[in-house]
Amino acid sequence: MPEPKIVVVNDAAELFVHAAEEIAHVAGEAICTHGEFTFCLSGGSTPASTYELLATRFLNSVDWKEVRFYWGDERCVPPEHPESNYAMANRTILSKLAIKPEQVFRMRGELPPQEGALDYEKQLKASFGLGDGEFPRFDLILLGLGDNRHTASLFPGDPAIHEARRSVVAVDVDAEPRNRLSFTAPVLNNAERVMFLAAGQKKAEAVRDIIDGPRDPDRFPAQIVAPENGAVTWFLDRAAASLLKPR
Repeated sequence: MPEPKIVVVNDAAELFVHAAEEIAHVAGEAICTHGEFTFCLSGGSTPASTYELLATRFLNSVDWKEVRFYWGDERCVPPEHPESNYAMANRTILSKLAIKPEQVFRMRGELPPQEGALDYEKQLKASFGLGDGEFPRFDLILLGLGDNRHTASLFPGDPAIHEARRSVVAVDVDAEPRNRLSFTAPVLNNAERVMFLAAGQKKAEAVRDIIDGPRDPDRFPAQIVAPENGAVTWFLDRAAASLLKPR
């Protein structure tokens, strides 16, 4: 599988701009190639700042009516809840775009977790035209990295790390809120492109473990992201990249 591309910039502010530029570029390429851009969003403060740039400075750089928005994970809370990944995205980008409701495919965190996971699998199957056993191929999946080395809502030691048949699972994690929905490895690894965003010194050890550490997905779940037919790019500021081996 191809080695991940690592892009290191000076600070978080520069990281937000570079990430927004890359997303706009990938969107334009996808729309030119096949008429739409399937974009899977992440939660977290770094993506939030990137979304705000996309909705302002880069507003006219993307043909937003051709973008379909999805989520890689969600907290099991109502869509207006402050912990909702959808609520964050709606506040920072979706509400500022001239898009139609049918372009937005949110995980329904207000449902019971198992029901919410099945509901999102049905949404994916319908919107991507999938057959049984097929996984969606996103143009871009945006991911963050937790201090405990998790990504999406796949936490250390969770059996969901090894799920091979489901697209979306309900998980009970060691963080609040505990009940969440998450994409599985087969979906993350079927993407055309995956982009990790990480900023700040407190992310440095986690970044080092995922990129340079021993292969151990049960301890370092973000290591499962290694698409054979896709590209992975890490956008890091200097602090987050400070413990990486020289390249």
